[in-house]
Amino acid sequence: MFDTAIAGSLPKPDWLAETQKLWPQWRAEGAALQQAKLDATLLWIKAQEDAGLSVIGDGEQSRQHFVHGFLEQVEGIDFEHKVEMGIRADRYKAMVPQVVAPLKLKGRVHEREARFLRAHTTRKIKFTLPGPMTIVDTVADRFYGDRIKLAMAFAELLNQEALALQADGVDIIQFDEPAFNVYMDEVNTWGIAALERAAQGLSCTTAVHICYGYGIQANIDWKKSLGEEWRQYEKILPALARSSIKQVSLECVHSHVPPQLMALLQGKDVMVGVIDVASDQVETPEEVADTIGLALQFVPREHLIACTNCGLAPMNRDVALRKLQALAQGAALARQRQAA
Repeated sequence: MFDTAIAGSLPKPDWLAETQKLWPQWRAEGAALQQAKLDATLLWIKAQEDAGLSVIGDGEQSRQHFVHGFLEQVEGIDFEHKVEMGIRADRYKAMVPQVVAPLKLKGRVHEREARFLRAHTTRKIKFTLPGPMTIVDTVADRFYGDRIKLAMAFAELLNQEALALQADGVDIIQFDEPAFNVYMDEVNTWGIAALERAAQGLSCTTAVHICYGYGIQANIDWKKSLGEEWRQYEKILPALARSSIKQVSLECVHSHVPPQLMALLQGKDVMVGVIDVASDQVETPEEVADTIGLALQFVPREHLIACTNCGLAPMNRDVALRKLQALAQGAALARQRQAA
């Protein structure tokens, strides 16, 4: 009852990369950088286990950014001539690479870190990949000229890597799709189709993470503009409930999402965000258990997974660590309340 997991990313130690940045610069290069990435991964595997989490991730320690970490191993993408582009419907500007030729994987993308993760924990492991719609929204297309064609091309590459990750021993493969909360109409017309293409043929657990973004200022400002009720999920969850994806990760705590919307995911496992990634205030176990209790009004307990709202990458490392501990302790308290 109540698995516990992170959405994906964790802060990078300051000896690995710049801290509290969404696109941090690495501190080393070459072989030293590759070793430092694995050292940081091991650090966070141990931290998650010590906190008491039941599903362990690599914290995306080997990736500069959750999208670009995948794109670096894709032919047809020009990283040398990045351009500034508004992403997430112009919520903020970013320097992004350009798609300039047919897309093809150079080889394996995450074999090293996935096998390292599998070798260093006996618990269930989850590995995250960017979803096709979110990738399309984070690159400048100079070749395909059509968002759907581009998304399907990325979905095919994601599927190749996902099948290989499954063979590496990954238990849960999660596709991150924050763009689903921005382009709701397109989610229903082609976004879920692209997602299912990315997950095609997988027998391991599949998941999709749909949040309102990292705790960076641009996202915080955007959330303030959404009003008293955030009903984006209402437009996309019914279609996701009909999809083949098995788990859906949602933002819950300190959001204005009406909790009853979780009931739209009947039959799915729901990763309920019980840890706020936009605040340095560390939740108490009681607060986490209360949020789980609220979610249990709409999600059967055998389908509930306690999770973070989003990734913790831009957060202070000590704060993130204490939030992981609160997550596990709060889930334990919620289990006790259910058993009473």
